[in-house]
Amino acid sequence: MGGGGGGVAWRTLGKKWLHSTRALSHTRIPPNSLLSLDLPDVWIPNTNYTSTANTNCRFIPSSRIPANEHMATVIDGKSIADDLKSGIAGEICRMKNAVGKLPGLAVLLVGKRRDSRTFIRIKIKACNEVGISSFIAELPEDCTEDEIINVISSYNENPSVHGIIVQLPLPQHLDQEKIVNAVSLEKDVDGLHPTNIGNLAMRGREPLFIPCAPMVCIELLLRSGVEIIGKKAVVIGRSRIAGLPTSLLLQRRNATVSTVHAFTKKPEQITSQADIVVTDVGVPNMVRGHWLKQGAVVVDMGTNLVKDPSCRQGYSVTGDVCFEEAIGVVSAITPVPGGVGPVTISMLLSNTLDSAKRAYGFT
Repeated sequence: MGGGGGGVAWRTLGKKWLHSTRALSHTRIPPNSLLSLDLPDVWIPNTNYTSTANTNCRFIPSSRIPANEHMATVIDGKSIADDLKSGIAGEICRMKNAVGKLPGLAVLLVGKRRDSRTFIRIKIKACNEVGISSFIAELPEDCTEDEIINVISSYNENPSVHGIIVQLPLPQHLDQEKIVNAVSLEKDVDGLHPTNIGNLAMRGREPLFIPCAPMVCIELLLRSGVEIIGKKAVVIGRSRIAGLPTSLLLQRRNATVSTVHAFTKKPEQITSQADIVVTDVGVPNMVRGHWLKQGAVVVDMGTNLVKDPSCRQGYSVTGDVCFEEAIGVVSAITPVPGGVGPVTISMLLSNTLDSAKRAYGFT
């Protein structure tokens, strides 16, 4: 299993980027065209990378971690998620008794991706557990943008629906930005609408919804007693779903935040100085033990399927962080699976409940 080799690829991409910007510096560029320089991140693991520990990284369930005073605290996302769901179910019951209404969550699935269907099944099950009504729309892989937007519009106008999520990723022929932006701001429980992201970025403004995974990051840190104010935090990745809003939330908590991305040179030097490291890039075991500061806290939002003949399904789930190496270095870490994932679902339920409360004027 290749791990931790992003650095070489990043340096190569960085040279290309530097060359292109030098060439552009000799040409007058209209201000609006600067946006075209916003190149996408390309995370490429280097399979030739050899870690200093020379170990094959794989996930160790918390039940199999040997008792050792030097081992990190493994943050139990499942127990936190259960606690949150219990509170949500109580609030839904109280709202039903007061106004006779239940929150409703609509999910839109395009195509037959196995992972997407799994994620939706988990979300619907969680809705049933707390009393949220669920609506599912499934469209074929080759559907048009207009067909999707028509479904979203019908949910926007349905008073029984308080939250709408479009399961990502979408097929490549579709404009993901256009489709996500079609969701009503008041029902954007994924927190991806430009207005929600924009308000999150501006001091003194509050978004209606915050993306769920970044909210989970802060929730787990606070529940684990981690001090955020004044600490050095590094967020690996800058996606609109996770990396960018996580950086913004940590800044709101007065952390000193750095962002590592696919064009960053020597990323391990930056992460090794951080008190808090958060990652979500989709490269299995990229972050190795020597990338981390002794006693740091790690929130691993990566969820990667890796071929594993020893598993019945033929694959195992791992994060972006080499758990075996990290656990001997850091003070606390979220496992994958069982860390961020379960709590993210609970946050989605919480956002849906908040939306219903606003719709019904219930407090």
